[in-house]
Amino acid sequence: MRYLRLLLCFALPAAAQVRVVEEIIAKINGEIVTRSEIDRESTEARAELSSRQNLAGDELQKALAEKQKDILRDLVDRSLLVQRGKELGVSVETQLIKYLDDLRRQYNVSSTEEFEKWINEKTGMAHEDFREQIRNQMLTQRVIGQEVGSRISVPKEEIQKYYDEHKAEFVRPEQIHLREIFINTEGKDPKELPALEKKTADIHARLKKGERFAEVATKNSDSDSAKQGGDIGFFRRGVLDKEIETLVFGMRRGQNSDILKRKNGFLILRVEEKHQEGQAALEDVEQEVTERLYMPRMQPALREYMTRLRQSAFIELRPGFIDSGAAPGQDTSWKDPEQFKPAVTTKAEAAKKKKRLLWVIPRGGGKPAEAPDAASTQKPPAAKPQVPAP
Repeated sequence: MRYLRLLLCFALPAAAQVRVVEEIIAKINGEIVTRSEIDRESTEARAELSSRQNLAGDELQKALAEKQKDILRDLVDRSLLVQRGKELGVSVETQLIKYLDDLRRQYNVSSTEEFEKWINEKTGMAHEDFREQIRNQMLTQRVIGQEVGSRISVPKEEIQKYYDEHKAEFVRPEQIHLREIFINTEGKDPKELPALEKKTADIHARLKKGERFAEVATKNSDSDSAKQGGDIGFFRRGVLDKEIETLVFGMRRGQNSDILKRKNGFLILRVEEKHQEGQAALEDVEQEVTERLYMPRMQPALREYMTRLRQSAFIELRPGFIDSGAAPGQDTSWKDPEQFKPAVTTKAEAAKKKKRLLWVIPRGGGKPAEAPDAASTQKPPAAKPQVPAP
């Protein structure tokens, strides 16, 4: 049937001919999911499993097969969440602009034109597509937090009970969690050193006024840790330079150091966490315990919420495709399998997927909801890993 449809496409009169570049797999309230989106998600899942989890051979194929079962579910989730965000009037424009501006400055891209080229080089996406993807990711995160996460609570009594039953897991060596801001002077002209020292002093003054260390580090530090907000992890005694070790282990949690002059630059350190040797007190691990109890509640609550969104949505799936998160008993059958237009879309139409598909008529004569393209609910935006997620 698919190949017959393609032949019919090219048999149309010249004035009416279109080039088929996409196949529509799902329709969600007038929005669409295309085969290329599913293929892209599958490719990214393979790359993630092979690079981050070091899987190969049969193990990789087995893990990939499990991931692929939920790819269509995740794409339907994203579309529904973006649509729900629009219904709620959620706006992430301020957050989006700040993220993009921080990204441009972090990688020292001076002009808007150069930034658009840089985005294309790093992600293989047009700037507007990348911007839309980030916007949608932020929107879905906001909706999930507002509609699901905010309604999950972990009682104090349960936190205490978990701590009492798992005390052995909270016995720790003495260690300290640090962030850094490093201004590099290695290889610099001696004439540049006063300016670099002044830059460090200005940064230190900003920290004293209350600016967030992680944000300042991201924008100003010359270290590779800048991408993580200056986070360099936990250290036990005996690992750090003796002078640094004496200093930081004597600091309080949340305290910033003075400017430290090193052979290759200027350094500012912050103590994020301090763990004393032995049994950690509940007050020191309460956040960790809360997260352990929160996360098992979050996934079922999210799936229940997505089921409710599906029950009030108009969804059609092409034969052969399964939404693993489908609402029980909901009819998602493809209503017009013989028609050309619902099965495929042109390049121009694919670029305007946000626009309502006028040929989709919801059951009951309702008006299809308008929504932008889908964004990820399970992972960072589908950009290449060189560009950090918000």
